[in-house]
Amino acid sequence: MDDSFKLETFRSLWGFQGTWEQAAREARAAGFDGLEARMPQDANERQAFARFLQSHSLPYIGILFTSAPVLPHQAHTPQQHLDDLALQLQQMQALAPRFVNVLAGNDRWPLAQQVDFFGRAMEIIDASGLTCVFETHRARSLYSPWVTLDLIAQLPDLRFTSDISHWVVTCERLLDDPCDDLTPFIERVHHIQARVGYDQGPQVPHPAAPEHADALAFHQRHWAAIWEAQRRAGHEATTLTPEFGVDGYLHHLPFTDVPVADLWQLNRWMADCERRHFAQHFSQRSHTS
Repeated sequence: MDDSFKLETFRSLWGFQGTWEQAAREARAAGFDGLEARMPQDANERQAFARFLQSHSLPYIGILFTSAPVLPHQAHTPQQHLDDLALQLQQMQALAPRFVNVLAGNDRWPLAQQVDFFGRAMEIIDASGLTCVFETHRARSLYSPWVTLDLIAQLPDLRFTSDISHWVVTCERLLDDPCDDLTPFIERVHHIQARVGYDQGPQVPHPAAPEHADALAFHQRHWAAIWEAQRRAGHEATTLTPEFGVDGYLHHLPFTDVPVADLWQLNRWMADCERRHFAQHFSQRSHTS
């Protein structure tokens, strides 16, 4: 294995109900390198979080949403999204993030409006001095691989977080047809959110279950392709956040509303799986090169 290229894993705080101290302690015990979480919107909470990150020397990946968390307000204009982006990037400075994962825009805008929006968003990001990447997510501008590829053709400097589980649902299939060439996207991925989706949903009940082996294998091929592209581009490290979550993602039994799996266990399993996958991938690669 080539020791010059490293995998760094981050713990998602999506759905976590405990304290920051507990999150950090559990994350480090499970081998995670840092935290990925939404930026606190309250100014006092944001200052407290900044002090916590600094005192624990914890690498942090920030998350922000333009317009509103997850689902944007449908009446908000691109300019309102841009104004919100500029404000939140200013607020994010205090947290000194490794980089910022941005869920931007609205899937309802036509392509010409999307191109203009992202072009102006990149100018705002450049002025902020922060490294920002745009996440592929349903309901947002990057809800579809085909829209994203059209954007890349006109804005080749875009950089992304790949959560391909969203595209699997949007397209209602694993994107493994010979026609599904995602190379221009793969070459621009900065960060991976590792959740395994399937044709009817963004999150399988458990990625270790044999009935979801094909879905897991597809996602792993996609992640390995990103690692190869990053390594060719001279990256020293790649970042990955297991992102099994709540809010309708985690399956529950009918009538009892009991979760079918433990969220923290799912994300620990995914992290361990991808650490092994990363090591095996580059071990095999070195043996064949």
